[in-house]
Amino acid sequence: MIPKKNKELSLSPAKYNSMKRKFLSRKVKPVEVTPKSLDGLLKAMGETGFQGKTLAETLNVWEAMARDPNTTILLGYAGSMSTTGQWKIIKWLVKNRYVDAIVSTGANISEVVVEAMGYHYYQGSPVADDAALLKCDIDRYYDVYVDDLQYAKMMDFISDFLETLDPKYSYSSAEFLHEFGKYQAKHGVDSITTEAYRQNVPVFSPAMVDSAYGESATWLRWKKGKEVNVNQFKDFYQLADIGKKAKGTSVVYIGGGVPKDTIQLITVMQEFFAGYPEFREIAPHDYAIQITTDSPQWGGLSGCTFEEAISWGKISTKAKRAVCYCDATIALPILSHGLLERLGGKPRKGGDLSWVFDGLPNK
Repeated sequence: MIPKKNKELSLSPAKYNSMKRKFLSRKVKPVEVTPKSLDGLLKAMGETGFQGKTLAETLNVWEAMARDPNTTILLGYAGSMSTTGQWKIIKWLVKNRYVDAIVSTGANISEVVVEAMGYHYYQGSPVADDAALLKCDIDRYYDVYVDDLQYAKMMDFISDFLETLDPKYSYSSAEFLHEFGKYQAKHGVDSITTEAYRQNVPVFSPAMVDSAYGESATWLRWKKGKEVNVNQFKDFYQLADIGKKAKGTSVVYIGGGVPKDTIQLITVMQEFFAGYPEFREIAPHDYAIQITTDSPQWGGLSGCTFEEAISWGKISTKAKRAVCYCDATIALPILSHGLLERLGGKPRKGGDLSWVFDGLPNK
């Protein structure tokens, strides 16, 4: 006998059984506490529910894009993750070419230089006496501390680099950071942008001025009257060209914000090359994953769903995609180690984007 909770919603016996079998086709499998590899644990979590399952699905998509030789992988790196000990993961992704280009906040690719110079961030407390920290020249990032005097040395280092730039040349942020990577390599500073320089991986920072780079440039102008010319519109031109030349594109978003929207717009920019509305068929990202703690209903870009992005032609309707609602300091280390196990540490060939730097002075 077929239960009929609502006569208006009742189905024929055949339709009822067919739909029910479809809905109940994947059993939840409780996680057994047994010795497992990290990959084994993630596979087990993939048989459960909520964000444990989504974390496993995120790794599946990341693995698929990393194995696809015809996709260009773009990483959106938001917030201030480098201060929390995440930056060497990003450096590993660049070194092994699991990333072809990065779009980052200014904070993530400037604050990393503190540790790359040999200084440190320190574990602290989110309920610290901030007035006392101020007296001791200590800056706080939630529960992480930094010695402000060491931070100032990082800014001095950036200022010294800025003096080496050609004041007549208009740099994109990717060109600027490529030159900074070269400068760091010469001075034994091994940060994300240093590795990106070695690998010819472009690092864009559309809001770079909102960081130590902006502070250092302002200090240099005030102190010595020297200016640096960074053209943020040039970022878009170069990013649009990356989208135009790529056989396909994939995205990995750590957080959201400006880095995410900038990468999303790469697909929309193809309208100018293909002509509306055909670009919606050729441009959208083929793979997409995001780690975020933001909720979409508040209207923030960081919480913008991939389903919503489909309406703009930013994400393909056929894209393999997953969003894990989790703190990135939890998810990113787990996913990167899962990726290491699945791919055996074998570097990916990656796409050649060295042409982005062809116009640099003294290239």
